[in-house]
Amino acid sequence: MIATWTVQDFMAAPAVTVAPQTDIYEAIRLLIEEHISGLPVIDENGRAVGFLSEKDCFKVAFSCGYYQDRGGPVSDYMTRSVVTVSADTDIVTVAEIFLKGPYRRFPVVSAERVIGVISRREALRALLEIG
Repeated sequence: MIATWTVQDFMAAPAVTVAPQTDIYEAIRLLIEEHISGLPVIDENGRAVGFLSEKDCFKVAFSCGYYQDRGGPVSDYMTRSVVTVSADTDIVTVAEIFLKGPYRRFPVVSAERVIGVISRREALRALLEIG
């Protein structure tokens, strides 16, 4: 039955993450090398404190190329309002959230710590596998 499948069954784990003090250019290289569209930004306890998307990085790349900006830490560019999903959320609920909103990926949390990431692609794969 579909309702028994959870985010934890399909998420990518462990999550590729960065710290707020990580250099923005290092984070951009990580996005490119890992072929992902965003990174959870976590504190020293593994809690999500931000999210760095490709769109955030485009702003940095544009500023660097056009204005000769030098960058800085991820915390200067990340989105501070982080939407997360619980590891035990059913996969249909997450698929509905993806369908209704602009997000491409969510940090997955358990006991307030980031343990993985669920992307649109993983949710789509889940729906195909269980459908």
